[in-house]
Amino acid sequence: MLKRIIQVVFLLIGGTLGLVLLPPLYKLIHLSNNPWINNPYVSVLIGAIILFIVSFFIADYFVKFIRWLEEKLLKEPSGDLLFGTLGLIIGLIVAYLVGFALDSIRIPIVTTVLPILLSIVLGYLGFQVGFKRREELMSVFTSRSSKKKSEDSKEESLVSPASYKLLDTSVIIDGRIADICRTGFVEGTLVIPQFVLTELQHIADSSDTLKRTKGRRGLDILKSLQDDPLTTVLLTEVDFDDVPEVDLKLVRLAKKMGGAQIVTNDFNLNKVCELHNVQVLNINELANAVKPVVIPGEEMHVVVIKEGKEHHQGVAYLDDGTMIVVEDGKSYIGDAITVIVTSVLQTSAGRMIFAKPKK
Repeated sequence: MLKRIIQVVFLLIGGTLGLVLLPPLYKLIHLSNNPWINNPYVSVLIGAIILFIVSFFIADYFVKFIRWLEEKLLKEPSGDLLFGTLGLIIGLIVAYLVGFALDSIRIPIVTTVLPILLSIVLGYLGFQVGFKRREELMSVFTSRSSKKKSEDSKEESLVSPASYKLLDTSVIIDGRIADICRTGFVEGTLVIPQFVLTELQHIADSSDTLKRTKGRRGLDILKSLQDDPLTTVLLTEVDFDDVPEVDLKLVRLAKKMGGAQIVTNDFNLNKVCELHNVQVLNINELANAVKPVVIPGEEMHVVVIKEGKEHHQGVAYLDDGTMIVVEDGKSYIGDAITVIVTSVLQTSAGRMIFAKPKK
């Protein structure tokens, strides 16, 4: 196909050269008086035939040259080629303007040869400058805009950090996430995947009364989050049909969203996220972190409400639900007493305080 195109180009060039060069040749060989030969149609035809025949011998060399040039250009970065082309165009424009100024000089050599040389030289120089100085040219044109963009991005990063937090079913049913959002401690967008919402709907439609109550509570929590003007909630239809488990779908979605955080109460999901290097926010860990700090030797006023597992133990609770095991507190069941903290046990499930009655 390329060879045929080259032959057609030679055909057109031959016709043009025949029209321009053959009439003077006719005068040299004394054929200008023959109307059958000295006419434009015959000149175009003769020139086209001659170069068309020549094309059969040299077209292959042109094809090889074009293929070689094509391979060289394809290996170069597109940005380099773009700036090289722009440099070539600018060089040709400058050569045209200079040649237009040279037309006022009435010297034939200057007005004919010099513009051609200027076009070749300035075009080549323009291409080389644009090709080899691409980085410098880009820095000149984009330095101010990039600086402004970087300042804007810094301001955006300081003012409104774009972070996504995926909610799982357990944290929605728990409901404390709504209270935390109202306080303004949660930044970014809360993302509710469709597969989590589907699981929540199945729980709400369960025949078990307790599950049905939890599911409906979760739907109410979602509605309250959507109605909260301080909270941005996003429902996404992204799903992974090849993964049956909701926990693994959450992990994969977090990775797909570029490092989104997963908010959960599920201890097992917490461990799975750690294995997959996905950041997780555990509401239970947050609740433990904000509980009042107690140290051994501190006095506390509690009400012993029931018997403990061990002999003569009593159990009391703080307002935040922290369990206090009172040694020898069985005899104080139902009484408000002052106890002294002996030790504190911190676990992933919560905190347990051991104390003894003050005597």
